[in-house]
Amino acid sequence: MPPNINLANRINKYLPADLVTFLNTIGEGAAKQGQNLYLVGGAVRDMLLGLSHTDLDLVVEGDAIKMAQSLGLNNIKIATYQTFGTANIKWNHWSVDLATARSEIYTKPGALPEVTPSTINRDLFRRDFTINAMAVSLHPDSYGELIDPYHGSSDLKNKLICVLHENSFIDDATRIWRAIRYEQRLGFDIEPNTLHLLKRDIDMLDTISGDRIRHELELVLKEKLPEKAIHRADELAVLVKLNSALSGNSWLADKFNRARETVTSDSSLSIIYMALLVYRFDSDTLTQLAVSLRLTKALTHILKDTIKLRDKLPALTKPDETSSEVYFTLNSYLALAIVANSIATDSTAIERHIENYISRLSHIRPRLNGDDLKKLGITQGTEIKYLLRLLHVAKLNGNVITKQGEVRLVNNWLRKKQANNEQ
Repeated sequence: MPPNINLANRINKYLPADLVTFLNTIGEGAAKQGQNLYLVGGAVRDMLLGLSHTDLDLVVEGDAIKMAQSLGLNNIKIATYQTFGTANIKWNHWSVDLATARSEIYTKPGALPEVTPSTINRDLFRRDFTINAMAVSLHPDSYGELIDPYHGSSDLKNKLICVLHENSFIDDATRIWRAIRYEQRLGFDIEPNTLHLLKRDIDMLDTISGDRIRHELELVLKEKLPEKAIHRADELAVLVKLNSALSGNSWLADKFNRARETVTSDSSLSIIYMALLVYRFDSDTLTQLAVSLRLTKALTHILKDTIKLRDKLPALTKPDETSSEVYFTLNSYLALAIVANSIATDSTAIERHIENYISRLSHIRPRLNGDDLKKLGITQGTEIKYLLRLLHVAKLNGNVITKQGEVRLVNNWLRKKQANNEQ
């Protein structure tokens, strides 16, 4: 884009009215303190692309914490982070991050940078890609003015993902995953020299902690079509750096699409994606990945259950499978592991059994409980346990329907027991 572009109209068009009011107010407040305030990063990029973006990041050439604390707004909550010189501002139902403009020095590859206060241009230079290295002034005298020292708007126009300097991936190799994610989300291309640097520096991913790599993978799995980024990462030999058993093939793409048709919760969908990603793993490989990425115990449990159930599924292909057999094959596994297997299986018989379990069988319980059995004369704990399972099996298989039917089943059992004792 040519110089001296003003995006005030785009701010009004692509941001909610109360957020626009907030930006005007906070920009004026900063100006009264002699500080320049800017909207930066993804919000600027997306406005230039004609997209809405309400996850706002602000940068001030000054002291972000002092500025946040001096805001005289109603219904405002402020959390400050002295170590990073940042503040989070919650206003009405919006959340905005405010940081001090800074420059960064990486003392070694993969390390977190040392930061010092600086100017907006230096702050933009520390960012990952040119399309994220733009800012918009919120100062009343220059409100809406685009600051684009590294030609990010031109790269947006040309649909290119471009780093700002040749050591970008060496300084922070998580940018490799972000380059792939932005390329696939936006339908752009990684600029040729940037692609050369990415391939050159793939081994720099080994300098990144498991926590940070896991975070990048989590962001990939939150994309609208994460299989595209995974496939691209596979093409570029980036996926193999997570684990050599991973693959971004057409099978995975098909299963991810089925997952979106099946799962409505975004948080559950990300877990299902992860389960499908590791579906072909053996137990040892899964453990290795869980340790290297420092996966949570809860997620690891789901993934392990997914693999264990996968190995039990052949039992559900028998033509004479009863409802109770289906129930007791599946019931000991976590719900999301069962859903993942329903999506992953290529057997219509297994898929049908799992759907029957999820929609119907998992909700079936006997009407009678332990106290009811005691009233009917069952006193031994082992017999109560046996009869409760017997009742459950009969209910699952449709052999009893009503509570009266369950009572008759118990009474018949008692009569047979008494007759056996009399013999």
